[in-house]
Amino acid sequence: MEHVDRIDNTLHEFLMNLVLGSESPRRKELLKTLGFEFRTLKPNADETVAEFISIEQVPIKLAELKASILIPEIRDDEIIICADTIVVIDNRIIGKPIDFKDAVSILSALSGRTHSVFTGVNIQSHKKSVSFVEKTEVTFTTLNQEQIEYYILEFKPFDKAGSYGIQDWIGTTAVERINGSYTNVMGLPTCQLKLELDKF
Repeated sequence: MEHVDRIDNTLHEFLMNLVLGSESPRRKELLKTLGFEFRTLKPNADETVAEFISIEQVPIKLAELKASILIPEIRDDEIIICADTIVVIDNRIIGKPIDFKDAVSILSALSGRTHSVFTGVNIQSHKKSVSFVEKTEVTFTTLNQEQIEYYILEFKPFDKAGSYGIQDWIGTTAVERINGSYTNVMGLPTCQLKLELDKF
């Protein structure tokens, strides 16, 4: 009976009709590793939230905003997953760099220090909606100017919050310590997402 339950759970994973509300290659890759098939939609959302909400609520509200925009585009038998990731240091949200100079400034601020990465996730169908946030603490070694400029020139992290991708060169050479989910830093906390989908 236990063996049958395991088979049923596996079939459930593959039979879920999922939509990923993101065109991020990293989120696509991570969702694939969970064994799901899915289609993607791109949310065109104004990523601004009220200033009075807590930092932890910011990525949740943005994920919910993306889902609310896309929910009319999904079928009745589909479930949409939307996520938003922010980097925080000194109680300040660090977004994506606007140019090379900004990327240098951001990585210089993260160098030799610990920062937090929050990813908010919203899972939604036409009947139900569930949201959660995951936090990971990342500690960088001290980076010199040459290393920072090399990373930016070679890896062009202009589409990444905090100006870096932990799966890149900087993750293998400069991340001294991580406390929490690694995939959360990539943009999708897969362990918690799997648990929430199993309950959905």
